Amino acid sequence: MNNYKKLDVFFEKRKVGTLARTTDYLVAFEYDNEWINRGFSLNPFSLPLRKEVFIPKGYDPFDGLFGVFSDSLPDGWGRLLLDRLLLSHSVNPESVDSLNRLAIVGSSGMGALSYVPEIEFEIDISNKTIDELATECGKVYDSKKSEDLDVLFRLGGSSGGARPKIFYEFDGEEWIVKFPSLFDPKNIGEQEYDYAECAKRCGIIFPKTRLIPSKNCSGYFAVKRFDRENGRRIYMASVSALLETSHRLPNLDYNILMQLTMRLTNSYKEIEKMFRIMCFNVFAHNRDDHSKNFSFIYNNEDNKWCVSPAYDLTYSHSIGGEHATTVNGNGRNPDMKDVLAVAENIKMNLSKAKIIANEIKEIVYTDLEDKYLRNHL
Repeated sequence: MNNYKKLDVFFEKRKVGTLARTTDYLVAFEYDNEWINRGFSLNPFSLPLRKEVFIPKGYDPFDGLFGVFSDSLPDGWGRLLLDRLLLSHSVNPESVDSLNRLAIVGSSGMGALSYVPEIEFEIDISNKTIDELATECGKVYDSKKSEDLDVLFRLGGSSGGARPKIFYEFDGEEWIVKFPSLFDPKNIGEQEYDYAECAKRCGIIFPKTRLIPSKNCSGYFAVKRFDRENGRRIYMASVSALLETSHRLPNLDYNILMQLTMRLTNSYKEIEKMFRIMCFNVFAHNRDDHSKNFSFIYNNEDNKWCVSPAYDLTYSHSIGGEHATTVNGNGRNPDMKDVLAVAENIKMNLSKAKIIANEIKEIVYTDLEDKYLRNHL
């Protein structure tokens, strides 16, 4: 396998800039001159749009990369697949650095960025049902050999998150289909679907969803990819990437998230979007609300940032059972008082914030209490 020391970064067919490994294994980045003239900043905080060689401050938390490029790399399930695929080709995963992992991702990663040259593996194409793919994913997760490892990598090797998943096409659109992990209840797909439908009723912008029938469980949750639209790639950046901080550390508060939203968007419409997601997470007991589970989209036609559609909303815990993102400093048992304090701190209209919060609380309890929340209220 090639060991690249330099990669070019592209957005659609336009060159954004160049990544290059430094002598101390950091990955420097420089914008292309044409991109500086006609492009946008990938991260206005750590990568402002100017002619400069940018070098990360340290190897952590993104293995020497800037966060926006780390967003392109598989995480959790995708990383597991990639490591298994490397081993199957007699390559030690520990020998493949983050720059060359980007080369393996190439043009298949989440978001808009692609990387050249690309490292490609010869992959056989096979037709499998959704249930058969779920079974193969289970074998990989259970450390048993899967005969379809290369197929699973092609379908989901650039994905993030802990649960097994694949990219799938429905009616000419690109979707993500999730399967249960070893630690999930069998009805996790149905549960996430119910949460997504409830979130929509709460006024939260959420992509199209499906519950795919299965012979093995109550169904698989599927969600349309919001980083693809009519064949176009949409630029997105997670909060983890924008703040250059690890999502594995519970170091975020919704007050910080609101301030970031205001800095990026300068819009109370976007603040309200984030406020609704916060309220839903609090009342629906979604405590895995870490910094990778919030993202912003850049609209390069309108030259503005906005809060991305919501994702990964389901009943969950985080470290110590607390929220990964605290609510006005409270991670253990945030309530209406904490929610409204966040609204007040960002100078939302408090009367409107109370109406929104109470509406979301009522919808969540009506839709989810009996089935998921009764033992936790």
